[in-house]
Amino acid sequence: MRTKTIAGNWKMFKNLQQSEELILGLTKALDFSLGSVKVIICPPFTSLGLAGTLVKGSPIALGAQNMHAEDEGAFTGEISPTMLKSVGCEYVILGHSERRQYFQETNESINKKAKKAIASGLIPIICVGETLEEREKNITDLIVSTQVRGCLKEIGAADVEKTIIAYEPIWAIGTGKTATPQQAEEVHLLIRKLVGQLYSWASAEKVVIQYGGSVKPENAKELLSQPNIDGALVGGACLKADSFATIVKSATLS
Repeated sequence: MRTKTIAGNWKMFKNLQQSEELILGLTKALDFSLGSVKVIICPPFTSLGLAGTLVKGSPIALGAQNMHAEDEGAFTGEISPTMLKSVGCEYVILGHSERRQYFQETNESINKKAKKAIASGLIPIICVGETLEEREKNITDLIVSTQVRGCLKEIGAADVEKTIIAYEPIWAIGTGKTATPQQAEEVHLLIRKLVGQLYSWASAEKVVIQYGGSVKPENAKELLSQPNIDGALVGGACLKADSFATIVKSATLS
């Protein structure tokens, strides 16, 4: 049985004071039984230390939005997996579409980071997804399959089973558009079948596949009720405690 996993990607929002307010508000808003649902917040690097202290002993886990593929070195402006571990991170988002678009990250570089994250004891949340143009050309399956294959290259079955894959249709990120539950389910099933082909169906059944792309309180329950949607990678709606808590609650009911 896969665990529903809700992660909040804060992107480049919230200074220290705002981060503290949001986390305290979130811990207060999560005053219901989470059951087996996992909740992860991914603040900006500047707030990770504070967040690690505030979520300690709570049901909220800590993740980062990116990392470098080396433990240390002359890489000005970068953050290493060992640094993330030292502030309490358990997860790291890799290959978000904004990283691919604005920072030219490739399947190869994401794969390198994923392998380093796993070796460092971090669980990667690997993002894949197609653009609107690619969807309109009916090549979604090709694009997503190529990304999954590239990002999981040389990662063993035991590690893949603990990895999270987030399907994010790029055309639905920050646009207010959302893939229908049926469209999202189709791609989630494609990803699960591909993992089954690359590894085994037993491994595929264990992989958590999240949906990301304008997930809101209004659509969360229907999306999370799909058989192959195991959670959500939430953007804008995670920046307010009440809306994020409502999405988490939808996961407990789905």
